[in-house]
Amino acid sequence: MRNKFLIALFAFIGLAVANTNAQQKIGYISLDYILAQMPEAKQVESELTATKTQYDNMYQSKVKDFQTKLADYEKNAATMADVIKADKEKELQALQSQIEEFRQNSSTSLQKKQAQLLQPLLKKIEDNMHATAKENGFAFVFNYDAGQGTTPIVLHAPDDANISDLILKKMGVTPKPIAPAPATPATTTPAAGAPKKN
Repeated sequence: MRNKFLIALFAFIGLAVANTNAQQKIGYISLDYILAQMPEAKQVESELTATKTQYDNMYQSKVKDFQTKLADYEKNAATMADVIKADKEKELQALQSQIEEFRQNSSTSLQKKQAQLLQPLLKKIEDNMHATAKENGFAFVFNYDAGQGTTPIVLHAPDDANISDLILKKMGVTPKPIAPAPATPATTTPAAGAPKKN
């Protein structure tokens, strides 16, 4: 399915390029690179970290409570009356379910909060991208960042097709080079999210 999508995408890009005249330009941006440079992104990261810390603390508290009650049950199970033993087992099962439910709910809540906090930043980038593209004569602009674990949409392009820094400047942000991530055996991340040139 993914291969069919990529083939269709390349066919579309090929048709678009074939049908454009020599005056139309194609550019691309690195959304991750732009986001990393925006001052507002630091506030978003700070809020998400604070929320995640609250969730983690609550989760650890629930796990600790469960472990304490489990240890007490294991220590005294042999001397408990059957009714009390059954009640303790039911309580432990309920606590386990609550812990798992909290873990899932907190993860979903954190993802929703991230999307909510990023939405205004993404809208700001989009608005400035459209304005920058018009001012500089770009007929098409692609996003290099195709998503984690996916093949980038832009596989090769000239440096002057990357309008990420132009968008940052339009938003009043002075672009700073981002140090490349350490290379891993599987992948190497370009410093500014640009396609690697041959």
